[in-house]
Amino acid sequence: MFLLPIFFLFAGTAAAQNKADVILGEWISELKDGKINIYKQGDQFYGKIIWNKTPGRKDEKNPDPKLRSRDILGLVILKGFSFSGDAWEDGTIYDPHSGKTYSCVLRTKDNHKVLDIRGYVGITLLGRTSSWTRP
Repeated sequence: MFLLPIFFLFAGTAAAQNKADVILGEWISELKDGKINIYKQGDQFYGKIIWNKTPGRKDEKNPDPKLRSRDILGLVILKGFSFSGDAWEDGTIYDPHSGKTYSCVLRTKDNHKVLDIRGYVGITLLGRTSSWTRP
């Protein structure tokens, strides 16, 4: 009788964990010029460029001159996201096309086949959404 509430507590935690992990894996950018692998470190989610349309492309738009010679391939562009129950929040996205970093919220739709990335400055209303798809 005592074990039943404990079972439901762990079952609920496991279900929330599985929902959080639906974004793990590979995504194709909206412009179809890059493939990003989303992975997890601890309780936070990150995304790294694992393929780009222009091999050897450098991070030439980076505001830090010391970083402009680094390769786009392998660059971690999504950092520090936490799952809130319906979205991944409190993270940032780096846009190698502009060299800018934005606050960001991630949400899935279409049965987790599309990932909406909302990059913004200040509040989400002041931003832009890009949609990534599964390969």
